Amino acid sequence: MSVLVTGAAGFIGSHLVERLLDEGMEVVGLDNFDSFYDPTVKEKNLDRARGFARFTEVRGDIRDPEAYERLPYEIDTVIHLAALAGVRPSIRDPHGYFDVNVRGTLLLLDFMKARGIPRLLFGSSSSVYGNSAAVPFKEDDAGDRPISPYAATKRAGELIVHAHGHLYGIDAVCLRFFTVYGPRQRPDLAIHNFSRRLVEGLPIQMYGDGTSERDYTYVDDILDGIEGSMRYLERAPGTYEIVNLGGARTVTLRDMIVHVATALGVSPQIETLCEQAGDVRRTFADVSKAERLFGYRPSVTFEEGTRRFAEWFLSERACAGVFG
Repeated sequence: MSVLVTGAAGFIGSHLVERLLDEGMEVVGLDNFDSFYDPTVKEKNLDRARGFARFTEVRGDIRDPEAYERLPYEIDTVIHLAALAGVRPSIRDPHGYFDVNVRGTLLLLDFMKARGIPRLLFGSSSSVYGNSAAVPFKEDDAGDRPISPYAATKRAGELIVHAHGHLYGIDAVCLRFFTVYGPRQRPDLAIHNFSRRLVEGLPIQMYGDGTSERDYTYVDDILDGIEGSMRYLERAPGTYEIVNLGGARTVTLRDMIVHVATALGVSPQIETLCEQAGDVRRTFADVSKAERLFGYRPSVTFEEGTRRFAEWFLSERACAGVFG
């Protein structure tokens, strides 16, 4: 199997590329090394993958037609993870988010149609559920009340994927990721950002009263879900599905801070700030559909996941010569 991974140098993408290579697949990685965060971090993310002869790296933007011309022809599955991410930045730049996440996805689908590539996994988000009062979130919930431009772009992406599948025979699974964390997590995301502040003796900036809840999902569980979706698509032609990939439990913001601080061996200082626009109060995944379709069962507890993250985080700082 030959797989194209867009956003290959990112947090989830780089882990996925390595796993697919370890399992003997041919992998093409497309990434534009966007400056949303330090591109040198993304360069490092691909260091191991570059040691495989079965890995082809293509630098380019999903909105650039020339980037698609540089991709090899032997591709039978696309895993689309490239996107502008983040709720709060999308409020500041809604046009940019729609350009990348919606128009970019449409151009990728046009490429798949032109090449006759039959299978797509689309990286969506739990944010599409908005502030749904019905928990846990189920895939057949309406998903028509997003509260940020980012969430709206992800829901739009799901709908565009469905339309192309119907018209041009592209089989697809849209994967709604729930708050993914683990080694290589983006530095702007809460667990990574909080860890940096904790070890530097800075206060944690907690938005709201700390009772908001997230369904945190360790990156290895997400990779299991992606691979399960790939196998499902291979044996179920004519498929369009939306599937939750989450940890199937919630952790409050305050408890998350305590867990992370404990894993790092420090005591947190907390600065309470007002809630921010676009932030949902709760995410909570019903993963029964993923279990039924391809046997998905998240196995990494939040306690174990934060321990693994802290171990990686402290190791990275030591390698960089940063202490304290």
